[in-house]
Amino acid sequence: MNKLHWKIGTVLGLLILSFWLLYPSVEWYTKTNDERAKSEAMRMRPKRILNLGLDLRGGTHLLLELDVEKLDKKEKLNDAMARAIEIIRNRVDQYGVGETPISRQGERWISVDLPGISNTEEAENLIGKTALLEFRLVNTSDAAQAVLNKVDLMSEPPFGKNGVLLPEIAKMMPKGTILRKAAPGPDGDRARYYVLEGDVPVTGAYLENARIETDQQFGTPSIGFTFNKEGGKLFENFTGANVNKYLAIVLDDVVHSAPVIKSRIGGGSGVIEGSFTIEEARNLAIILRAGALPAPVTIIEKRVVGPSLGEDSIKKGLSAAAIGFIFVIAFMLVYYRAGGFVADIALALNFVFLAAAMSYFGATLTLPGIAGIILSLAMAIDANVLILERMREEKALSKPVAMIIPVSFDKAWSAILDSNVTTWIAAIFLFQFGSGPVKGFAVTLTIGLLIGVFTSVFVTRVVYEFWLTSNPKELNI
Repeated sequence: MNKLHWKIGTVLGLLILSFWLLYPSVEWYTKTNDERAKSEAMRMRPKRILNLGLDLRGGTHLLLELDVEKLDKKEKLNDAMARAIEIIRNRVDQYGVGETPISRQGERWISVDLPGISNTEEAENLIGKTALLEFRLVNTSDAAQAVLNKVDLMSEPPFGKNGVLLPEIAKMMPKGTILRKAAPGPDGDRARYYVLEGDVPVTGAYLENARIETDQQFGTPSIGFTFNKEGGKLFENFTGANVNKYLAIVLDDVVHSAPVIKSRIGGGSGVIEGSFTIEEARNLAIILRAGALPAPVTIIEKRVVGPSLGEDSIKKGLSAAAIGFIFVIAFMLVYYRAGGFVADIALALNFVFLAAAMSYFGATLTLPGIAGIILSLAMAIDANVLILERMREEKALSKPVAMIIPVSFDKAWSAILDSNVTTWIAAIFLFQFGSGPVKGFAVTLTIGLLIGVFTSVFVTRVVYEFWLTSNPKELNI
């Protein structure tokens, strides 16, 4: 009896724990859309909740291609891809989009889903920027000025289609210099250019933090940055050696500002000024904090899923699951009577435990994920059917109830294990070699199968053993 009490306590303890884990998800999704949006903007979205994928919540899907030709020769492609994925994940996490599916596709492609972001321009700015920050001296020689005068007289940009300087400009450039375009002004002025020194004494690799700031006089947004100890020392020495020269702050080959170095700049901090909106400055600060990509990325595919389509998918998915759930419960009750009722209890607990586990891990639920849940519930019912049919066979042999229950579970165990193991193997292969929705299906199926075996074999046996304490001679199946 003590052993039975321990088993009952385990089941009840897991049930209480599951409700506790589910509470943040229930609380989050019972809020209105406006309340959730406000919480996300304030970075108050709970971490351990069940997230909705792109097909259920709506948002933007991007497929990126890493420009392998511009990778550092010393860096291996696999390492660069892993670093790019990690940097993109950091950008998205800091933006406030929880548990975003980001995965490698093939040799040099990266798939990114951004649930809740339907503004493709915002998504592209967040993900697609290389975020290579450089500090270069401006070349103010007569030769450099001659180049700029020549460029001003041209009706076409000084760069060809492949980004290479036109020959007539290239031959005029002072030795060891490069030409870079300035960021457009607030009034959309004519494009301006700078001739910069080729040496890059300090880069964004030394950044420790970046934040949005507001000019106290004009109220315009800017990006404040802080170097780490090594970067701060380099920056101080560099500015100290170049007082009264122009320092260009270059982000992704675009000059955002070129102030005069009035004195040695200590403290390891500075400000990037430009014609930024509040949102642009915020996103740029996020990108700089996350770090620069190992090479530029090109967005080769983008797809927007509207929230209304996502809501429709949720309704249809839940409706299909509910109809199937009700039908199975009714069938088990009618066909197996009390035994079917026990199986239905196990099925309900299976669903609760599965939802709690996914909430704890912050898993992302997609339509294929719902399919995986339904399949795992079907496998759990199949296990119960095997046990109940064994019980009927043992009962037909007129065996006592106290013997029917353990013998039926023991005989059904090998078949239950075989069917679940073969499905697990398939799910593991899907997770290993699949991507996006396929992985979501594999994850929910795998977790569901593990929980299904537990509820079908352990929980139902506990219920039957408890049944025996009050009905040792009767088994209604």
